[in-house]
Amino acid sequence: MTENELRRYIQGLCPKENESCEWKEFKNLKHAVSGAKGDDIISYVSALANMQGGCLIAGVKDGSLEIVGIHELHDYTPENIRRRILGKCPNLDSEGFQVEAITTTDSNKKVWIFHVPRHKPRLPVYAHDTAWQRLDDSLIGLRPERLAAILAEPLSQKDWTAQIVADASLADLDKQALSKAREKFKEKNRTASFVGEIDDWDDLTLLDRAKISIQGKMTRAALLLLGRNESSHFLLPHPAQITWKLDAEEKAYEHFSPPFLLTTTEVLLRVRNIRYKIFPDNYLLAAEVNKYETRVILEALHNCIAHQDYAASARITVTEKVDRLIFENSGNFYDGRPEDYYSGERTPRRYRNPWLAQAMVNLNMIDTLGLGIHSMILAQRQRYFPLPDYAKSTPEQVVLEIFGHLIDENYTKLLLERQDLALNTVILLDRLQKNQAIPDDAAAKLRRQGLIEGRKPHYFVSAKIAAATGTGTAYTRSRGLEKKKLKEFVLQHLRDLGPTPRARLEELLFEMLPVDLTSVKKQNKVKNLLSEMRAKDQSIKSSGKGTNYKWRLTENSPSPGAFKKL
Repeated sequence: MTENELRRYIQGLCPKENESCEWKEFKNLKHAVSGAKGDDIISYVSALANMQGGCLIAGVKDGSLEIVGIHELHDYTPENIRRRILGKCPNLDSEGFQVEAITTTDSNKKVWIFHVPRHKPRLPVYAHDTAWQRLDDSLIGLRPERLAAILAEPLSQKDWTAQIVADASLADLDKQALSKAREKFKEKNRTASFVGEIDDWDDLTLLDRAKISIQGKMTRAALLLLGRNESSHFLLPHPAQITWKLDAEEKAYEHFSPPFLLTTTEVLLRVRNIRYKIFPDNYLLAAEVNKYETRVILEALHNCIAHQDYAASARITVTEKVDRLIFENSGNFYDGRPEDYYSGERTPRRYRNPWLAQAMVNLNMIDTLGLGIHSMILAQRQRYFPLPDYAKSTPEQVVLEIFGHLIDENYTKLLLERQDLALNTVILLDRLQKNQAIPDDAAAKLRRQGLIEGRKPHYFVSAKIAAATGTGTAYTRSRGLEKKKLKEFVLQHLRDLGPTPRARLEELLFEMLPVDLTSVKKQNKVKNLLSEMRAKDQSIKSSGKGTNYKWRLTENSPSPGAFKKL
């Protein structure tokens, strides 16, 4: 192929450098194969393998895709360099590792493409006695959380959800769930040529066509989505349960069993979803929003079902706190990182439970284009709430927090009044309001745009932006803003849930205080805040003795600042 054809080929194969694509000049292979640690071919092979696999392209200028070619091959051929790299990279999969040699027909430039497979389960790939990974534009030793994720991978690559349950039959499925499945399958295929035939299919034909059963035999996916509650024993030792837990002033819990096609709606109905008004300064009418968006709750819950590591035999949990919902499912985030899907541009390449995922797609429960997270991001943004957050996830479980309250009033009003902000800008500002770090170059860009002030790591919404959007008179930089936010939270909490012990208020408020404060300082801050609200604001009061000593609203309590409950 010509040089231009090769460039187009590389662009299709490896369009940009990231954790699965590397372009390197490597003009001389003599010391490039096994030379400087962290900067030679075997180090890059290790780094690619320890993520999802990918391509290392030698003979291409880093960052520009200029084809410079390999000038000196030394004594290497595609065959013997493959053997040498396999010998220098313990645990590298020999069957998947290939070297593709290309010489341009018009300029006689040599480019070698190393096709690197993903590591085998629980086997990180090493080079120079180090397991590598990419971080920005450099290689580093494998981070502890990534190593833990690799070591926790299941040894079997079989799809648990696709396995046939020999003794299960159509009689073990819920009739109402079957009827709902037919309805959802028609909805999903409303433009298909066969849509008019769906009502005439028998149940087994429907299940096979929807890729829920296999040749009329019941799969574990069929029992999860459509199985009768009494049929859950077929899935043992997996508990096959979703647990909803209320962790507020009131305490409650409930377990939900299959058919998950129906019971996820029951979980949704347990969530207390009040309605709020937001009062932007520059608008005559208030914006009305629910505390939670129905589609966000269902999207999060369906994702838990689709991506759960069922081999871990654990429940899916939905914890309802005063200010957020927390969704937890077993297993690490399976393909990439949650942030990779925020923009909606990435499509997953693999799934932990492909049979179950496809069945849920066919029943219109999820999509497999990676748009679920993106849709939740957009829904929260359009409601002016904090974005969904995966920060508390671990190699053993995915944890998603959906917020139902304000964190920073200025952030919320900025979203409402500056709807032209780019999504990546909103994501960065959201991280800052949660006291999460952002890259230095991103912070510098936000500062140049006049969106933030402060010094690392204590950034905050710029006073100029606050003034421009009508919040300048209320803007008191970090301390005043923090106090106002805390007071509004206390008032809203007491309105929603009534009299509350100080210990519970401390527990809730501690999460909203700066992380660098000690517990003693946080206790003092809460004590002073409550005292000021009682003595100066006269908005709350305390009464009772012992366990009945609680804080409550006064008759003079003002309506909350940015929020008012309908």
